[in-house]
Amino acid sequence: MIISTSRFGQVELKQEDVLTFHEGLLGFADLRKFVLLDDPNDEIFAWLQSCESPHIAFPVLEPELFAPQYKANLTKSDMESLKLTAQSKARYFSIVTIPDDPTLMTANLKAPIIVNIEQRVARQCVLQDNNLAIREPIFTKLQQRVVQNPAIAIKNQTSGIDVATKLTVVKDAEL
Repeated sequence: MIISTSRFGQVELKQEDVLTFHEGLLGFADLRKFVLLDDPNDEIFAWLQSCESPHIAFPVLEPELFAPQYKANLTKSDMESLKLTAQSKARYFSIVTIPDDPTLMTANLKAPIIVNIEQRVARQCVLQDNNLAIREPIFTKLQQRVVQNPAIAIKNQTSGIDVATKLTVVKDAEL
């Protein structure tokens, strides 16, 4: 399967790489198929790329990278929608907003992307915890993490989803 992206050009994927969002994302309810892609030029972020719209892609991070105490309490409805039997079987991602001044980047902790790895289904869940921020400043926290342990590549923290091997850019000559 080959998809077009505005960031990476033509990308070849396997069907099992695709994540299905049965309800779409907030503000993008009509988009249901996404894939997590690694950016070969960026060691920090993965991209949640729409398979249906080349221009829709969101930078994402696992919240543990900048909020080690992060805890998402899913509702019964969330668990059923994700076909999860235990929260421990899910992977969590925060959508990141990166303005012109990257020191002002923020992550949405209130509405994470939850992925059921085994079933390849995902959902953006709005959590009921009012202590979670929609715009959590993360630049300084990420910077501290890299300075404290530069040997750990942040993108390799996405255990359960090997985003680094999912990106194969198809050259024009191969099309």
